[in-house]
Amino acid sequence: MKVLVTGVKGQLGYDVVKELEKRGHTAVGVDIEEMDITDATAVDTVITHSMVDAVIHCAAYTAVDAAEDNVGICNKINAVGTENIAKVCKKLDIKMIYISTDYVFDGQGTRPWEPDDKITEPLNAYGNSKYLGEQAVQRYLEKYYIVRIAWVFGMNGKNFVKTMLRVGRENGMAKVVNDQFGSPTYTADLSILLCDMVETSRYGIYHATNEGFCSWFEFTCEIFRQAGLEVPITPVSSDEFPTKAKRPANSRMSKEKLVANGFRKLPTWQDATARYVKLLLEKEKEEQKNS
Repeated sequence: MKVLVTGVKGQLGYDVVKELEKRGHTAVGVDIEEMDITDATAVDTVITHSMVDAVIHCAAYTAVDAAEDNVGICNKINAVGTENIAKVCKKLDIKMIYISTDYVFDGQGTRPWEPDDKITEPLNAYGNSKYLGEQAVQRYLEKYYIVRIAWVFGMNGKNFVKTMLRVGRENGMAKVVNDQFGSPTYTADLSILLCDMVETSRYGIYHATNEGFCSWFEFTCEIFRQAGLEVPITPVSSDEFPTKAKRPANSRMSKEKLVANGFRKLPTWQDATARYVKLLLEKEKEEQKNS
């Protein structure tokens, strides 16, 4: 199978390409230099000439707070860019996987969101732009997967785990919100599921995060524990960390639909955190040795 992956320089796109190649598939990884997704002609040309069987669309505008001041750019990338890809996939009759987010929901309540729950009002500009992307995919395609993820971390790029390790080491302490709940998503685990999906035709909307729920505070405690960092962590309310974009208190998402359709759930978030932190520490040692 030949698959085009957008956002290859990002955390997820990078791992998806690695997993596809590991399975013997041909991966065509593109980023803005190779294919500007906001340019409909470029999207048509690149995907058509690549002669691929599917597109896994990982590229996105993800600066959540900046999106509040850059709604036009955010929508152009996440909504129009996604629509451009969906149109070409329809024309070529190929399947598409679109990576969406927990931010499409309003973040209220405590019940885990189901993939087919009705979306009423995303909390911020970023969430709304991703929802517009979802709508574009559904409008043009039948052969699609919409996969909602949350709290992403991977080897390639910046993320919460790397930030907290730096904060813990530099400050000798950390303050972390304890009233926002969800599930972390390790890109190495998610990429396996996405490749499982692209090899099948069990289309639909799915949620895919690592198993189990936690707060950002609990996530940080586990990060420090796995890294052997003995520094105090203070749980605080979201009010103490005001952000430009409103964050959801409830990002819990149900993954039962995965099992119902023959896919495997991702490992627990604790297991994923342990494996990831171990890799980070090994990479740090290797870099220190070579410096």
